[in-house]
Amino acid sequence: MKYELLSNNRVFLCGTIESNPQYSHESFGEAFYEILLSVKRLSEQNDLIPITISDKLLTKEMSVGSRLAIKGQFRSYNKIEDGKSKLMLTVFVREIIEYNETMNPNIIEISGFICKEPTYRTTPFKREICDVLVAVNRAYNKSDYLPCIAWGRNARFVKNLGIGQKINLVGRIQSREYQKKLDDGEVITRTAYEVSINKVSEQDNLEEDQMLS
Repeated sequence: MKYELLSNNRVFLCGTIESNPQYSHESFGEAFYEILLSVKRLSEQNDLIPITISDKLLTKEMSVGSRLAIKGQFRSYNKIEDGKSKLMLTVFVREIIEYNETMNPNIIEISGFICKEPTYRTTPFKREICDVLVAVNRAYNKSDYLPCIAWGRNARFVKNLGIGQKINLVGRIQSREYQKKLDDGEVITRTAYEVSINKVSEQDNLEEDQMLS
């Protein structure tokens, strides 16, 4: 695998396991499981982030309430629900690392291409927000489609970028609940995952990256 395809999507998470491993799928004889990881924000709230981990990395110590620190990649895949395709997001675990409370518990660095026109808006309190979908190349001619959100001056910068522009960004993965009304009128609560952008630059203007060590 090319180094570029490992370095263009890097995640570090440090948190507490909130669910027991649930079987997800098998690939080339290797079984993968899903776990919910609770990661603290600066506000003391928590993000509940799904991670996908190989059975080769699972240990008996990975139980509800135990701490876990990982390095991996933020990935997307399509899942068919009720006859409709739904974009699913998960952190694919590549490495288990030593838990360190002094480190930033939630970091993502990605390099990819804007694949949908950015959506700019302001809140009733005049806070500027811009949503952007970024396609990040992966091995075997695959891509991950990652929803990102920018605020303030980052939102003003992103709104002027066009489809196909390559960008580099640093941020964190966040979860949020929202209400969805179904065709029969029922309202259900769902969870969305997105990258909250802290720093963003166009590829051509980017200075030396501050990459995860």
